[in-house]
Order: sequence, then structure tokens, then C-alpha cells
Amino acid sequence: MRFSINIPNFGDFADPRNVAKVAVAAEEAGWDGLFVWDHVVHDKSKRQGQPFGDPWMLLTAAALATSQVRLGTLVTPVARRRPQQLARQVATLDELSGGRMIFGAGLGGPVDDEYGSFGEPTDPVVLAERLDEGLDLLARYWSGEPVTHDGRHFQVQDVTLLPATRQQPRPPVWVGGYWPNRRPMRRAARWDGVVPLFADARHGVVPSVEQVRDVVAYIGKEAPFDVVVGGATSPAEAPDVAGAMAEAGATWWDERQLQASADLHRLTPVLRRVEQGPPTSVQ
Repeated sequence: MRFSINIPNFGDFADPRNVAKVAVAAEEAGWDGLFVWDHVVHDKSKRQGQPFGDPWMLLTAAALATSQVRLGTLVTPVARRRPQQLARQVATLDELSGGRMIFGAGLGGPVDDEYGSFGEPTDPVVLAERLDEGLDLLARYWSGEPVTHDGRHFQVQDVTLLPATRQQPRPPVWVGGYWPNRRPMRRAARWDGVVPLFADARHGVVPSVEQVRDVVAYIGKEAPFDVVVGGATSPAEAPDVAGAMAEAGATWWDERQLQASADLHRLTPVLRRVEQGPPTSVQ
């Protein structure tokens, strides 16, 4: 099992220098990954007045400050991005980091705030179509081969985006979605990993072992396919929690702050937990 730190891209973490501090501390303490959120406004009623940072700028700062820790977004809402621009950003970061990029993708939300606020479509069917079509385009762009595409939502005429990603055939793609919804799980099974979310275990709440086991059984894929679950733990309880998740089939434990906590977007408490280190005794 591998271990990562998960932080939002707002509050103290809107500052790339703070994200670099977390990345350095994570690498020194033995964590395997650092993942940041990809939001524009998140929940406007809760985040009013808070600064937000662009996730690719934040990850650039983290990449420049480290040499080993894996980096990525959890998750990028592909449906509100232009695939060609997103492909460039990911390829550039994969090169800069020496091939340490992991790309987390999903629908993103809250939909009314993150999409509707800017006049973007909010129909979940349309967003799912754009996500699937966008992911397929990203993989083709990252190959460095010519792309021509005439789809429902995107058109491309004989374009080759270079350089290709450092990792080939592409950086790992993890797909997020709410269990027990089946469609996001089937989507994830087409790629390299799943980041299941649970309605009764919101961000930072440790999910039940039974639900994780159900996700693993439904997807039915073995390593190197990744199953990424997380929550907020203390150093004392982390080995037991992560160990139980590993036995259920999870391959990454993603340490998170509770979404309802005032510490969610504050540097000091996050750094404190990072410096306490991962439960490395879990196999």
C-alpha cells in the first residue's frame, strides 16, 4: 500500500509556497504522494472570501521543490476544461516532475456552483459525455501522435501535441465517483484506478471496509489497477485503518482532513499531520 496527503486548493493552500512546504515535508516524512483539489469556487456559500489557487501552478511549485513524491489532482473536472489545454498542462508537469504525475478525473462539483456560475452546462448526462470524450482525447494527445476527432462535444483537425508525456503510454488516470453508482465505477475500470466517494462517508470520514470491499469486487480488476480510499486518522490509529483497507483491496491510503473541519485549508495542522508520517508498516 502507498500513502498520500490530500489538500484543497483554497485557503492557506492557494499559496504555491505553502503547497511546496507540504510537498517537501511529505517527501521527507516518507509519504508517497501529494494530491490537490481542482476547484474554481467550490461551495460559494461556504468559501465566500477565501482565496483559490490554480492546481497546476500549485503542483508546479511542489514538483520544483521535490524529487520523489508523486503528484496529481483529486479530481480534475474534465467536463469544464478544454482537453487540448489540459493535455498541455499535464504533459508539461509530467516532464517537469520527471514522470511523477498522476491524473485524477471526475465530474467535479458542486455542479451548480462550479459549472452553473459560469454559464456552463449542468446536465449530468452532458457532463458525463464530456468527461468520457475528454478523457479519450487526453490519452490520444499524450501519445504525441496526430489526432483527428469529430465527436459530440469536441472536434480536432489533424493536431499533434508535443512533447508527449514523459510516462508512456500516459500518466496513470484515476477516476472518481460516488459508490454505489455503477457508471463512474465502470468508467474507472477502463483506466488505471478508482477514487470512490461515499455518500455516508464524506471527505475525511473513513469509509466502511465493507463498502471498499464491494467497490473492489464490482470493478474486478487486479494490480496494477489502483483503488484509492482515504480519511482523517491519527498516527496511532492509522496503521489499523490503512491495514483494514489494504486487506479489502485498496492500494493507496489518502490522508485527508475532515471537510467540515476548520483545519481543512490551514497549513499548520496539515503540516503537523504530514510530519507525523505515514503508517509505513502496512504492506
